[in-house]
Amino acid sequence: MAREAPTAVTRPEAPPEGSPEAPPVAALNFGQVLGALSHALDLTEGQPKGHCVRSCWIGMRIARQMGLDEARIADLYYTLLLKDLGCSSNAARICQLYLADDQPFKHAFKTVDGSRRGALAFVLRHTGPGADLRRRLGALARVLRQSDTIVAELIETRCQQGAQIAGMMGFSAAVCAGIQALDEHWDGGGRPAGLRGREIPLFSRIALAAQVIDVFHTGAGREAAMSEIAARAGRWFDPEVARAALACGRGAALWAELEGPELARRVFVAEPSRAGRAFDEDGLDDVVHAFARVIDAKSPFTHGHSARVALYTDLICTELGYAPEARRWMRRAALMHDIGKLGVSNRILDKPARLTDAEFDVIRRHPAMGEEILAQVDQFRPMARLAGAHHERLDGKGYPRGLRAPELSRDVRVLTVSDIFDALTAERPYRAATPLRKTYEIMDAMVGSAIDPECYAALKRAVAAAEVPGFA
Repeated sequence: MAREAPTAVTRPEAPPEGSPEAPPVAALNFGQVLGALSHALDLTEGQPKGHCVRSCWIGMRIARQMGLDEARIADLYYTLLLKDLGCSSNAARICQLYLADDQPFKHAFKTVDGSRRGALAFVLRHTGPGADLRRRLGALARVLRQSDTIVAELIETRCQQGAQIAGMMGFSAAVCAGIQALDEHWDGGGRPAGLRGREIPLFSRIALAAQVIDVFHTGAGREAAMSEIAARAGRWFDPEVARAALACGRGAALWAELEGPELARRVFVAEPSRAGRAFDEDGLDDVVHAFARVIDAKSPFTHGHSARVALYTDLICTELGYAPEARRWMRRAALMHDIGKLGVSNRILDKPARLTDAEFDVIRRHPAMGEEILAQVDQFRPMARLAGAHHERLDGKGYPRGLRAPELSRDVRVLTVSDIFDALTAERPYRAATPLRKTYEIMDAMVGSAIDPECYAALKRAVAAAEVPGFA
């Protein structure tokens, strides 16, 4: 199926208003915000929903079994919830190198036992599935010849990006270091730096054990999870961490907690003191900007997309007279509008050719996935509604729900015009960037059936008046 330009909606004669009200940030539970957003990381890693939250609970149980003090437990909590912050940064490279869907690849990679035999079996199974024989053999030869270099590159990219994003959020050096060293192994055989023993930050040692427990428990049951910990103690895992993990796994308590319906709430309620870290408006902006970087890192063709859409949204809102508080929430919504794309394979996002009907159906689901992620935080529901509707149209031909004009607020129309403008003027895998004059010709033709004329006119005025990069 041919790709379509991003869609917008027009403004009805009596448009529904309702710019997002700015909820008091003090009412937000920081752990709940990060926990909800961590579900987007689960999608990118190909893990079942709640992987990061479950890993957090497991890691906290291990830490308490080891007798860690509350100050260290506070930093560990955020390390565990955000351990996969860098996961989107190597997705495109995985698709390119292995000719594979990045999500099942990443899911399966977490179950490799670390032996050469296991690594070889993984490569043979997951390189070029579905590719023609010639391409598959070529990819296998390249991967096997450069295996160590490729694995080091993928893990280093992921770990460094995750640590940098945690720093953008204002987390401590201990949290950043814990994320950066997540894939190091006790025996020195891990990546990216080949750290050994106590050179590896304690938070990394606990987080690695916690995620392995969740992956194997979710996939094969508690006995499999405990067997992996016992088998890899002294190789992958700090023996002391392994002993604590095995102690936590005795009996039914931990497993009942992990399988219970209240686990997410319990994790959020258990959020430790942030040691004086105030979660204020600026702190929320830091989190949103950081996750926008996670979103845009998924594909080289979306680099900077969320930030540019936020810029155009703010320019339009300024032209339309939005109050400062509403503009701030609209910028946040624009930064997060594509969070559902973290659940889309890079084989689709970066495909340079025509999409099949099945592939386009996957693309059409990303707004609903974004809405589901954001709606888990009550105060984020204004953002969630915008994320879920930014590809809808006045004529009902948009997606994912085929909403019509009376159901689409001005805020949605602002966001969609911004999204269309950036989608056209930025390079895409299937075409070059469209010049500004041609962009306006395309968008002019959409007025009346797709684009809100007032929002579009505001965009054109703002672009003409402001020193927008590339359009001055």
